[in-house]
Amino acid sequence: MTDRQESASTVTDPAPPRPRPLAAADGVVAFNEAVNAHYRHLALAVPPPMLAAQPGQFFQLLCPGQGSGTHVLRRPMSVYRVDPAQGRVEFLYKVVGIGTRGLARLAAGDRLNLFGPLGKGFRLPAGARHVMLLARGVGLATLAPLAQSALALGTRVTAVLSAASPSLVMSAASLRSAGADVVVVTDADGSAEAERVEALLRRLVHERGCDLIATCGSARLLRLVQRLGAELGIAAQVALEEHMACGIGMCYCCVRPLRVDGRTEMRRVCHDGPVFDVREVTA
Repeated sequence: MTDRQESASTVTDPAPPRPRPLAAADGVVAFNEAVNAHYRHLALAVPPPMLAAQPGQFFQLLCPGQGSGTHVLRRPMSVYRVDPAQGRVEFLYKVVGIGTRGLARLAAGDRLNLFGPLGKGFRLPAGARHVMLLARGVGLATLAPLAQSALALGTRVTAVLSAASPSLVMSAASLRSAGADVVVVTDADGSAEAERVEALLRRLVHERGCDLIATCGSARLLRLVQRLGAELGIAAQVALEEHMACGIGMCYCCVRPLRVDGRTEMRRVCHDGPVFDVREVTA
């Protein structure tokens, strides 16, 4: 049995199956609040089929002002939380350009056009006892649903949250309240340095074991997870970030090389991912 076959035999497929892309629909803004100086938290009331979003999937948002200047495409955005009781999907986003500045102006009751859920998400190993999440900045938005899903199954979750400073760390309190063990590392005190994060991960694996490491938001952290996963024999997955146009695999805008069965193939991040086994990622 090959490594890939063995890995495939020890994971469970997401349930329910990934829905087909939806026709665009309007969501209604429930709230759109500042989290800190750079990030905002947006919640939308959406049609019921959109509540089937799985951890690691994303939506394409039609941000206000589309068509102005260089703002011509929808913005792909990872799902931060699904709240079936309220009929909402939620997003964390950083205000960086025309599209996200338009998002930041939305108020409760405004409408926002979106479609999804799109892409292939995370897969929890069957019978997983401990999952570690390693996120930098807004990468947490992609990993938070995986934490919620794992905790609901009784799996222990340790979330290592990396940021430039304590004021930019997001969702530590909500993850702790949900039952996750949270470790914060920052550039400000030097704890986010690669060597110290590696020492932390090794200690956690030694003390608690680990069935899956998931990461997003940093190439440096990805390389660390690749190396530790290979050395320690731990399954590891990454949610990749790429510029996207259509979001459904038709335009081939987000193609990148990945290693598949020992050869390099060009894969579409939006359609074949955005979540991949870290062993497949070439850079």
